[in-house]
Amino acid sequence: MDDVVCAVGRNADLRRHARLLHQMHEAVVTGHRPPASLRAVVSRSWARMTAGGIDPEQARFGDPAGPELVEHSRRSTPLAPVLDQLRASLASVAEEAQHLMVITDADGMVLWREGCARVRRRADAVGFTDGADWSEAAVGTNAIGTALVEGGPVQLFSAEHFTRSLHSWTCTASPVHDPRTGDLLGVVDVSGSAATVHPATVALVSTAVRLAEAELWRAREMQLESLRTVATSLLSRVCAPAMVVDHDGWVAGVSGIAPTDRVALPVHGELLAVPGVGTCLPEQVPGGWLLRAETPDRVAPRLRLDTESRPPHAVVEATTTWRYPLTLRHLELLTLLMRAGRAGMDAAALSEALFGDREHVVTVRSEVSRLRRHLGGLLLARPYRIAPNVVVEPTDAATILRMRHRRLPRVS
Repeated sequence: MDDVVCAVGRNADLRRHARLLHQMHEAVVTGHRPPASLRAVVSRSWARMTAGGIDPEQARFGDPAGPELVEHSRRSTPLAPVLDQLRASLASVAEEAQHLMVITDADGMVLWREGCARVRRRADAVGFTDGADWSEAAVGTNAIGTALVEGGPVQLFSAEHFTRSLHSWTCTASPVHDPRTGDLLGVVDVSGSAATVHPATVALVSTAVRLAEAELWRAREMQLESLRTVATSLLSRVCAPAMVVDHDGWVAGVSGIAPTDRVALPVHGELLAVPGVGTCLPEQVPGGWLLRAETPDRVAPRLRLDTESRPPHAVVEATTTWRYPLTLRHLELLTLLMRAGRAGMDAAALSEALFGDREHVVTVRSEVSRLRRHLGGLLLARPYRIAPNVVVEPTDAATILRMRHRRLPRVS
């Protein structure tokens, strides 16, 4: 890594450099000419802070997100599958170097902190806690927020932070991107006392991020390979040009047309023009979508609940029949939505039906999100409801009430 990213050189006099940065910070915030030039990444960020009216004396530390929202974000973040790998790469190193390893979501909200207990207490004192918003707009120039804006690795030392309360810190952060789509997934950061800054931390964090992105790529390829097995069976029964794609539009198999890598993102209920196939209405299949030319005699999918099996299953009958194992909570949610009809139910109404109050909205949203990962386009949101083209066979509510007293096998 060159010194464009690294905040200090290997042989830098840290005390002298820190004094110079404090002088530069004081000059800039008081409207005077600084005694030296800022690094380009710091200059750009400070210009954003000035334009945004950020007060260097007081960061906009708001209340952190509550435990339920943090836990929901942890379960739903695309970084969850690579958390153990990031821990193996950075957590022990951070502990020994008296640093914290921090992982945020794509908006800069802190999801996990691991490392030195003493540094964790210092972090608590400046609002660097689980659920805290660590974007530039919230706390000024900092490695996490600035990496989100810059789209690349950032290391900051001492008074390069715009807010004075962070001048005793050094932070090194790198964004994590989806290796297939390029979408920003979150940020990995290592933070500690300014006295512990080291240019090698940039390479360490960047390497950990590259390994995590490689693991995400491998996992996505395994999912696509699994979908290819489904695609082979499905496409053998379709007597027309068709393809099977995953939820991001990556192609798992084609029939009757030239192979391609990716199509536009399928959306339930919206027609999609696919080269070689024509106008399609995406059909949900396990792990993705079946795309074939729209025909007027298409059979509507049917959804019913099999409460006699252990565990219970959602059964979808369309081009073929698929069975999805359900937890008791998901069984209850599906029953409520199937009975609600086209009007559907919002999270508050589902919370009241399940828990007797409206205080479990976050839990409901989390559970419905997990259920939609299985049933995909069969379930719609805002409000939550069964898709209008699905024929449902509701299960009597009394059956579900009786099942609450049975021990059901755990389903992930």
